[in-house]
Amino acid sequence: MPEMIEDGSYVFIFLDHRRNWIKRVKAGEKFHTNKGIIEYDDIIGRPYGLKVDSHSGKTFQIHRPSQTDIQIAMGRNTQIIYPKDAGTILIEADIHSGCRVVESGTGSGALTSILANAVGETGQVYTYEIREDWHEGAKRNLSKYADMDRITMYNQDILEGIHESYIDAVVLDLATPWLLVEEAHRVLKPSCYIASYSPTIEQVMKTCKAMGESGDWGMIKTLEVMQREIMVRENKTRPTTWMVGHTGYMTFARTFAKEE
Repeated sequence: MPEMIEDGSYVFIFLDHRRNWIKRVKAGEKFHTNKGIIEYDDIIGRPYGLKVDSHSGKTFQIHRPSQTDIQIAMGRNTQIIYPKDAGTILIEADIHSGCRVVESGTGSGALTSILANAVGETGQVYTYEIREDWHEGAKRNLSKYADMDRITMYNQDILEGIHESYIDAVVLDLATPWLLVEEAHRVLKPSCYIASYSPTIEQVMKTCKAMGESGDWGMIKTLEVMQREIMVRENKTRPTTWMVGHTGYMTFARTFAKEE
């Protein structure tokens, strides 16, 4: 059976790649745009994946919000880690069902939601955010889109110390990740990953230097991912003139065991 849109469900309303929204449908209410009005009563009780015409005749698509849709929506007020980078972090840091993951900073909560989805019902994400306004904003975002039973949130500077131990992965989006290299190693299981996301190469160099000098890390590498969409048209298929180029550098490393 297809998944049905219910009163209170979140839907992704798509007109084009620039005009799209995540909305919570409520019986008796309407969605208003300059391209027309959609009655929520017209879509409640129907399956996701609809084409719906507004009262002015413009066709909208109604989908179940994906992780990418949610991530972009959360990041409209703060900088986010783009989906192309979030996917790389999940794979390279081996984050999967059952993992216990430490994250800092929480920011908008966009990556937190991705991590919580990846660790599943048996995993847990512990996320640290020093700024109270971002912490509260992320809490509001995550309460809409994520399973809060999988997320533990701290309004705290992670440089003061990580509460957890025997962690499967540490994911950092910090101005000074090199200051947390020793603490990350302390809480990680042997042969598990740190993933550090940095916008500048100077941050990467300092982080890699700290890892190398400690002698506690192996398989240190840094990646950058580019994304270019292809515009497919009969007899004139070509790359789009706009692409998602540099967003950030991702540095990964694995912990060596501390042997007695």
